[in-house]
Amino acid sequence: MEKGNHSEATEFILSGLTDRPELQVPLFVVFLLIYGITLVGNGGIILLIMTDPRLHTPMYFFLSNLSFCDLCFSSMISPKFLLNFLAERKSISYIACAVQLYLSIVFTDVECLLLAVMAYDRYVAICNPLLYRVTMSRQLCNQLVAGVYAVGVVDSMIHTWLTFRLSFCNSNIINHFTCDVPPLLAISCSDTRINEIVMFAFMCCTGVSSLVTVLLSYVYITSTILQIRSAEGRRKAFSTCTFHLTAVVLFFGTLLFMYLRPPSNYSMDTDKVASVFYTLVIPMLNPLIYSLRNTEVKDALRKAMNKLLTDS
Repeated sequence: MEKGNHSEATEFILSGLTDRPELQVPLFVVFLLIYGITLVGNGGIILLIMTDPRLHTPMYFFLSNLSFCDLCFSSMISPKFLLNFLAERKSISYIACAVQLYLSIVFTDVECLLLAVMAYDRYVAICNPLLYRVTMSRQLCNQLVAGVYAVGVVDSMIHTWLTFRLSFCNSNIINHFTCDVPPLLAISCSDTRINEIVMFAFMCCTGVSSLVTVLLSYVYITSTILQIRSAEGRRKAFSTCTFHLTAVVLFFGTLLFMYLRPPSNYSMDTDKVASVFYTLVIPMLNPLIYSLRNTEVKDALRKAMNKLLTDS
């Protein structure tokens, strides 16, 4: 790389979600509401799990980490995203773009791997209930979460370094509402083949391995549940998995739609909509899914509200 390549792009311009002026304010209001619900929902889940001893189990330990991930993921994207709806010039500095890209990859990987870990947790709880407490020990849970974050950090460091070693002399306009690898590669005047190969390889390692873990876990879970003779027993067993399975379908469904489309069907505008869904909408939906469909979380919330009203 020649000296001075980066001096040609000291900042980038984000094209945003839409260039229609009449939509800027309505979309700002909609996404401000989404961000507010995300903060309250995920923050509430974390506080409930921390304060209610009944929720101090491996399943809720992983759920609190998922909520933390969603909270960080949304907070890393939303403020700049919202500001750009009202700003005349939608610029982002070179350093801020690199930081945003780095953190977005970290939290995408963490969410992907955490959903796989949670699927394994449900597998152990349903298929080996007598060994659940021994198998899913506090030490193992901490190690799994630490491993998830370690993979995300290393993966992100590699992608960010490979992306920002490139020259951006063709244009500084990113056709997206956030700094992401594909739109950055699209405006680079360097050879991006290594970046594309590494991106595909890591996507296979994290995304595919996580999806396979989830699918295998639910194959064994389904097989075990179908062997339960009592209809009530089957219903209770399925109910412990439905909220997690819903979150899995939403997250992996969006990622598969984004990355497994034929090249002939590729559209950056479609990519933007899919990115909005998994970076902003899913972090809002996850706490709603886990609270509305989970009796233990609803009971803990009811208890916390009663305590708050009594104290006041």
